[in-house]
This record gives sequence, C-alpha cells and structure tokens, in this order.
Amino acid sequence: MLGAVVGVGAAGVLFIYFVLFSQAAPAPLALTSPPATTQSPALTSTSLPGTWTVASKSVAGYRVHEQLAFLSAPSDAVGRTSQITGSATIARSGTALTVSAASFTVDVQSLTSDQSMRDSHIQILGLESAQFPHATFVISSPVTLPANATSGAEIALSLHGALTIHGTTRTVAIPVRARISGSEIEVVGSITFPWGEFNMQAPNIGGFVTVNSTATMEFDLFLKHS
Repeated sequence: MLGAVVGVGAAGVLFIYFVLFSQAAPAPLALTSPPATTQSPALTSTSLPGTWTVASKSVAGYRVHEQLAFLSAPSDAVGRTSQITGSATIARSGTALTVSAASFTVDVQSLTSDQSMRDSHIQILGLESAQFPHATFVISSPVTLPANATSGAEIALSLHGALTIHGTTRTVAIPVRARISGSEIEVVGSITFPWGEFNMQAPNIGGFVTVNSTATMEFDLFLKHS
C-alpha cells in the first residue's frame, strides 16, 4: 500500500515538473539571417586561408523527444552549452579554397536545459556526461568550398569525419549550412542517431519519463580568423 502511494506521488511530481512547468523548447539551430540593409562585406579568397577558431557565441547541444508515461511531452527536451573549443584550417590553391583540417570539442558536462533535474539525470543516464565529459568531431577528408562561398551566400556542405560521443567513435557524414561574411564564418548542422550507435541507452526515469529511441546533436559554430 505504501509503495503504491509513493509511486502515485512520484508520478504526480514528475507530471508537474516535466509537463506543467516545462518551457517551450528552443527552435532548432539555424544560420543567422544577414541584416536586410547593412550586410557585412564578404571576405575575399585571399583573406580566407589560415586558421579559424571557435568564437564564444557558438553553441552545441542535444535535442530529444520526451514522453511522460503514455502522454506525449509538449515539446522536445533541449540542452545546450557554449563550452566549445576547436578550429578549422582553410587552404588556398589557385582560386580554389579547401577546408583542409578541422576538429572541435564540446564540454557535454556543461549542457543545461530548462530543467535542472534533467541536467542532473544526464550526468548518469544516456550521455553519462560525468563519466564521458567531452564529445569531439574531427574531419577525415578535405572539404572544397563552392565558388560562391566568398559572396556571403548560404552554402551547403557535407563534413565527413570521426564523431566521438560517450567514449565511442563512429565515422559519420554531417550535413551543414554555412555562410562566410564580414570577419566570421558561421556553420550550422545536426545529426540524428540511435542511442545504441554510441553505446548509450535512452534515459528512462522510473518508467515515468522516457525518451525516443533516437537523439539529435546540433551545433551553431562561429569561427574567427586567428
């Protein structure tokens, strides 16, 4: 009898916490819209070569769909951090520009969402960020930039490389959108994968709060010339 009462009470607390007080999830990350009237001048092919490092306004994180018991949660669960380091190297051969190397590291232990309870749980469930505090991505092959890359136009690229999450490394291809303008390069992308692909188990909190079988990693990187 006592167990039943405790169970009902726990379910009520979780319902109140995750549903009634949950905020709307942030929209998926996307390229910043350029100013309508005063767009920054594009960089030239001669000024692009060199090393570009991650700027402080960059963000990365996760997006998963939560479910409470048999009811769908009102929005995705989203956690993000600005604790990102890394760089990309652009080389020039004639008029061609190539991203010859790039590597990035995200401090997943610093991920925060709209719920501190959720943030505590991912330290020991799913990402297990207390045990695996970093996620990394290193490109494995050069990426040639299209001819219109220096015009300030939005460009589409595919980054092939080694993605490490939860201490497990997989070779992946991440589709990204990018824009080169003013003195910065912005790169936005995401990749969705089954939890098991990186030897993780989808979080399950007492059977009351569960998440879908896939997770999404997303990022919005701003790179500055070193």
